[in-house]
Amino acid sequence: MNATFHDIKGASVFITGGGNGIGAALTDGFIAQGAKVAFVGRSDATAFANEMADKHGTRPLFIQCDITDTSALQAAIDQAVAAHGPLRALVNNAANDMRYDASEVDEATWDSQQAVNLKAYFFACQKAAEVMGANGSIINYSSITYMMGASGMVPYVTANAGIMGMTRALAREWGPKGIRVNAIAPGWVFTEKQETKWATPESKAAFLQKQCLQAFIQPQDMVGGTLFLASTASAMMTGQTMVIDAGVVGTG
Repeated sequence: MNATFHDIKGASVFITGGGNGIGAALTDGFIAQGAKVAFVGRSDATAFANEMADKHGTRPLFIQCDITDTSALQAAIDQAVAAHGPLRALVNNAANDMRYDASEVDEATWDSQQAVNLKAYFFACQKAAEVMGANGSIINYSSITYMMGASGMVPYVTANAGIMGMTRALAREWGPKGIRVNAIAPGWVFTEKQETKWATPESKAAFLQKQCLQAFIQPQDMVGGTLFLASTASAMMTGQTMVIDAGVVGTG
């Protein structure tokens, strides 16, 4: 059971990739707090929006959108504000962690990976800062892969390192406006995509041994930390990275 963050009730929240995986858990978690949630996704998430309406009695606003289309992404944020009021929180969650041998990455692959994993994050932040109300909070999802120097996914790892630099720079630039910018770096979260595409019994067992806590991380394990960063409970926290990885990496 998550803690209740009373100041999130009625808040306007925008989530990228909010219809599946970690994003779906976040949409569910914010609605449970009474937030007004809008989310974008490339695939049709109408069924998920219906599920949320049945569960909570409140329907999230789903806007189908490819986040690499900057105009469409920023227009979606405008649409969310028109429906729900000035933005309180942006959660940049959508990502694509494709695997590539570094020697085989071509220019088109590199550019497409940066477009979804880094460029879209910046332009969502840019628009969010324009339409945010008081106590605005931007939460960028990164990954511990850049701290570990994970192999086989260099474009993704590079983008996640970039997210951290961007987070710190925007926190400094927008602090005078009262906008906080933080990041979350998850460990290996076992979404349906991970279980289907990448996870094997052997790889899961090996990764579990790197964790202090001996349990596989689930999407719902990301909800509490995200709510905290969106809430005024973290009012003086900005430019920081919250690692939620069951103890794989150390910070500080």
